[in-house]
Amino acid sequence: MTYLKKKTIRDINVNNKRVIVRVDFNVPCKNGIISDDTRIVAALPTIQYLLDKGASIILMSHMGRPKGKRNMEYSLAPVAKRLADVLGRPVRFAEDCVGEETAKMAAAMKPGDIMLLENLRFHPEEEKNDPEFAKALADLADIYVDDAFGSAHRAHASTVGIASFLPAVCGLLIEKEIVSLGKAVSNPARPFVVIMGGAKVSDKISVIENLLTKVDSLLIGGGMANTFFAAQGYNMQASKVEEDKLDLTRSFLSSELAERIQLPLDVIAASSFDANAEHIACEVGEIPEGWMALDIGPKTVDLFKYLIRNAATVVWNGPLGVFEMDAFAEGTMAIARAVADSPAFSVIGGGDSVSAVNKAGVSYRIDHVSTGGGASLEFLEGKILPGIDVLEDKYSYEGRRPLYAANWKMNMDSAKAAYFVDDLRQKAANTAAELVILPPSVYLSQVAKAATDSGIRCGIQNIYWENSGPFTGEVSSSMAKDCGADYVLCGHSERRHIFGETADMVALKAASAQQAGLIPMVCVGETIEQRQAGKTMEVLKQDIQASLAGVTPDAQVVIAYEPVWAIGTGLAATAADAEAAIACIRQEVEAMWGELAEEIRILYGGSVNASNIAEFMTCPNIDGVMVGGASLQCDSFVKIIENGEK
Repeated sequence: MTYLKKKTIRDINVNNKRVIVRVDFNVPCKNGIISDDTRIVAALPTIQYLLDKGASIILMSHMGRPKGKRNMEYSLAPVAKRLADVLGRPVRFAEDCVGEETAKMAAAMKPGDIMLLENLRFHPEEEKNDPEFAKALADLADIYVDDAFGSAHRAHASTVGIASFLPAVCGLLIEKEIVSLGKAVSNPARPFVVIMGGAKVSDKISVIENLLTKVDSLLIGGGMANTFFAAQGYNMQASKVEEDKLDLTRSFLSSELAERIQLPLDVIAASSFDANAEHIACEVGEIPEGWMALDIGPKTVDLFKYLIRNAATVVWNGPLGVFEMDAFAEGTMAIARAVADSPAFSVIGGGDSVSAVNKAGVSYRIDHVSTGGGASLEFLEGKILPGIDVLEDKYSYEGRRPLYAANWKMNMDSAKAAYFVDDLRQKAANTAAELVILPPSVYLSQVAKAATDSGIRCGIQNIYWENSGPFTGEVSSSMAKDCGADYVLCGHSERRHIFGETADMVALKAASAQQAGLIPMVCVGETIEQRQAGKTMEVLKQDIQASLAGVTPDAQVVIAYEPVWAIGTGLAATAADAEAAIACIRQEVEAMWGELAEEIRILYGGSVNASNIAEFMTCPNIDGVMVGGASLQCDSFVKIIENGEK
């Protein structure tokens, strides 16, 4: 398994460098008047960061479809003016994106200067990914930054070719897109609900195939629902149906995952495709002769709202009706409001969906509104986006990625917790390992917020296995997820031997964590009496079997070997002893889960420090460590990480 993370502008030195940034300034502009500057505003965090770090900035973008010709209707000159107004500082405009004059302007730039190049698509070489054109763009600068997620799915000269000639990293907008979309699709809190609309099934086939295996409910509306109904044998009258996709649609409906698909209960049918057409709400099988379905009906709205209200993650792509016409917009508007009102982590992807939430006036209440139409769709399909693939890897690690977990136990205070995270962000920014902080639950939200966009992940030290109820003092998995946790510590030796947790209880907690979209970190280990009696391996095998009993086999599950006698005592197992115990654990997991055991990360925990870490990390079966007391000071934790990577 290969773990990759792309470098961002935070990972490089841009001081006194000319940085060429691919932005998405494809904004609506008519007669020199920009009617919506959302995409300009979206680029500001990256621009401001580069300015603050002493860079000079060359911005490049396309606008519209000039078809490789110099068509001034699509000039970016008005964008340069609007950007200058928004920034409150001058923005020079180059009348071409390449050429001698543009090169002179770039060479004369000083730190703090900003220049916008003319429309890239005035040159046919841009969309052809012509290497000479890409080299001409690269010659303007020292560093390339891609911050145009909306173009990341296109292999053009300014998104792919240029990366062959310059150090290439992503900007803050692309970083946000990757983090937010990845959070929603790769490790969603559950229930996970996806809303899929739009006109055609053919546009969303790959998305449905990719997400149907991951979702709890797939809500389908819009024109694409017509094809699903036709596949079931309904007469859809004059509704648009993709006849050539009926067999494919039937395959979805007959699959073992079909119960996850929720089709509309009723529709708004109209006498014609007209904003003023006569229309009624009716059951799918009762559409009047010659009429067409143009929106979801009120019963469907109520059902979809219920599912959205009870979701923990919601992803929406595609409108549920012809929302451009007010008479057929209510279904889409109602669902937009429902997503905004839901406590779920919400992501909107796709141009029409974004327009819908903007029309409903609720976009500011959505957790993430993607700036990419086709790019977000391809991301949801599980495709690799070429514009992101070419960027430099922050790390590339073959095999099981090392993990260093800081278990603060019942220590720290609010101020120290915040300072620790800020310090760790800077001092361990370039580590190839995964870093996880396990704070006391009262500080979880604060630590998670401080770690945003850093790559540092958070976990909770303990949960209860029920989702809610009369359990005073307990915290559920869904609550932990809501507070920003990615991991849950299950069955730490102190929980077992001080608070009496059994392996059966650990199994319930681990299963609950998985159901909420969290990653269980299951701890096992022997007492000193068991060790002295020669029962270490026997105890570990029994404990693994019982503690993983309710856990679905998954490569993300983490196991920690923590000999009870080494927790907080200053004693530590030798590297050879730890390796032998962990090899035994891996063999037992293999007996339960097969070849997947080779992907499971197993940590060692027990009085780990900077002096002994290197011995443990040279062992082939040890994939990281759980650090207790030595993790309470950032410098000592960083030293453990550094020594472990030598």
